[in-house]
Amino acid sequence: MNVLLTGGMGYIGSHTAVVLLQSGHRLVLYDNLSNSTYKVVEKLTQITGLHTPFINGDVRNTQLLTEALATHHIDAVIHFAGLKAVGESVEKPVDYYANNVQGAISLLEAMQSVDIKTLVFSSSATVYGEPQYLPLDENHPTRAINPYGRCKLHIEEMLGDVAESAPDWRIACLRYFNPVGAHESGLIGENPDGVPNNLMPYIAQVAAGKRAELSVFGADYPTADGTGVRDYIHVMDLAEGHAATLRFLSQSPGLHAINLGTGQGYSVLEMVRAFEKASGCHVPYRIVARRAGDVSAVYANPHKASECLSWRALRSLDDMCASTWRFQRSERSGMTL
Repeated sequence: MNVLLTGGMGYIGSHTAVVLLQSGHRLVLYDNLSNSTYKVVEKLTQITGLHTPFINGDVRNTQLLTEALATHHIDAVIHFAGLKAVGESVEKPVDYYANNVQGAISLLEAMQSVDIKTLVFSSSATVYGEPQYLPLDENHPTRAINPYGRCKLHIEEMLGDVAESAPDWRIACLRYFNPVGAHESGLIGENPDGVPNNLMPYIAQVAAGKRAELSVFGADYPTADGTGVRDYIHVMDLAEGHAATLRFLSQSPGLHAINLGTGQGYSVLEMVRAFEKASGCHVPYRIVARRAGDVSAVYANPHKASECLSWRALRSLDDMCASTWRFQRSERSGMTL
C-alpha cells in the first residue's frame, strides 16, 4: 500500500514509518520540519535499509498535498501533523485551531480532490475530558476541557460527517494515551525543540544533566501519591497499532474511534522512580502549581483495540524508560549505543 504520513518526521510518525516500511508498505513523508529535522530520513534509512521520499510542506498547503497524493499514487493517509501540547494550547489557542483544524480541512480537501478515502487520524484521549469513570472506553462522553482536546474532538466530529457523506470512506480516529519510549536502535526517539512539553523527555534531560530539575505540576490530586496519573504506552506499540489499523480499515468502511493505550496508569512520581532505576541517575524534582487544562487520572480500556485490531500493547514500563535513556545517551554522544 502507498501511504502518506503527514507529520511523518515527528516522534510518532517516524516510529510508525519504521513499522510500516518493515511491513512492506511504500511511504511518503510530508512534514514542515517545525518540530523535527531532515536527519530523521537518514535515520529511517539506517534502521530499515530503505529510502523514503520526503516532501517539505505545511499541511495547510492544499495544492502541495494534492500534488503529493496524486504523484505518489497514494492509497491511504495517516494524519499526524499538528501542534500537540495541552499547556501550550491554553496559552495559544488560535495557533492550535489554525494549525490543527485548518490543517485537517486542507487534508480532507486534497484527499477528496483525488478520491482517496482511507484515513487514520492521530487523535487523543484528551477528547474525553474529565473522566466520569475509569478506565476510559470509547463510549465515554467526549467533553474536551482544553483547546488541544477541543481541536481533536472537532476534527473527529468533522470526520464523522465526512464518513456519513459517502459509504466508501474508511476512517479511524486513534485516541492515543501517552506515548513514550524510543526505537530500540537509539536512533530515533522524542527529541523536541526547546523545552519539552511532555513528561518523559523532560525526565530524561534532567537525568542527563541537561536540565536542573523536573517541575511536577500539582501534588494534591486525588491519586495515591497526589500526582497526576496517565496511561503511558511505548511508541513502538503505538506504531504497531497504526499498521494494525490499516489492515482493519481494508475490511471496515465507516468511522471508527479506537483507544490505543495499555489500561495501566502510572503517576508522575512513579515515572520518576522508574526512570531513575533504568538510568541509574537521580532525577531531582520540585512540586509546583497545577497546570491549566490537566485532569487527575486518565487510563484506557483497550478492549476495542484488541477486538477490532487484534492488537495490544506488549512493552513494559521498564522498556519505555530503558529505550528513552538509550536514545537520550545516543543523542548526547552523537552515536548509536
